Amino acid sequence: MSQHDLLSSMKLFLFDMDGTLYLGDRLYDFTIELLDTIKKTGRTYLFMTNNSSKSVADYIKKLQKLGIEATREDFITSSQATAYYLHKHHEGKRLYVCGTRSLKEELRMEGFTVTERVEDTDCVVMGFDTELTFQKLHDVCYLLLTRPELPYIATNPDLVCPTEFGSVPDCGSVCICIKNATGREPVVIGKPSPLMPRLAMERLGMGSAATCVVGDRIYTDVKSGLNAGVTGILVMSGETTQEILDASPDKPHLVLQDAGEILSALKG
Repeated sequence: MSQHDLLSSMKLFLFDMDGTLYLGDRLYDFTIELLDTIKKTGRTYLFMTNNSSKSVADYIKKLQKLGIEATREDFITSSQATAYYLHKHHEGKRLYVCGTRSLKEELRMEGFTVTERVEDTDCVVMGFDTELTFQKLHDVCYLLLTRPELPYIATNPDLVCPTEFGSVPDCGSVCICIKNATGREPVVIGKPSPLMPRLAMERLGMGSAATCVVGDRIYTDVKSGLNAGVTGILVMSGETTQEILDASPDKPHLVLQDAGEILSALKG
């Protein structure tokens, strides 16, 4: 199947955001036209992000500033997927969250008790914490070392988060730091786990043959699509270089310079 035919057969587009639709606070030129065209041609998209530092409400505000109108129903996030996993496996447990105020509020909205007291903790949740302090690292290490039976969950495995000037450490890098101190590794929820694409398809009643994940990282975005049995599309507008692509054992179904290349297929 040609690139044009494969893209035009897609009905559900699951878009990574940073590095795919925008970079930092700079919207890519094609983004608004692409999203409008998907809707006008009877297709659907969701914003699918591993970044647990922001709540859905935060993302709605960010996209509005960039000129994109969005509602809660337009998102599938690692925070939502983490809540889904916790409801399924650790319902009722009190959470110590090494994460932002936004992540804590998202989990509270899902009905979980979030505690700041290590003695009240039943489960440790690690997120992309842009409000990280040494005290939080200390508390997590204390909990994991003194109570090895505690469940330990991470929202996402990303090593870095892209910015306009380069990268900053993400949740995966902090988890490596914790592993070096404690020997403990978390259960990781976000991409490349297939959970988010599967939740999206279930929510919208879409099949795998008409669903694609579009993102700028092979080891999270593309691999989550491959793991979920849907089309994985890599865009070279963010983190991935040609050297990373050549060395990766996981190969996307399509490689595009940017997501704007999807436009011509949908318009055709």
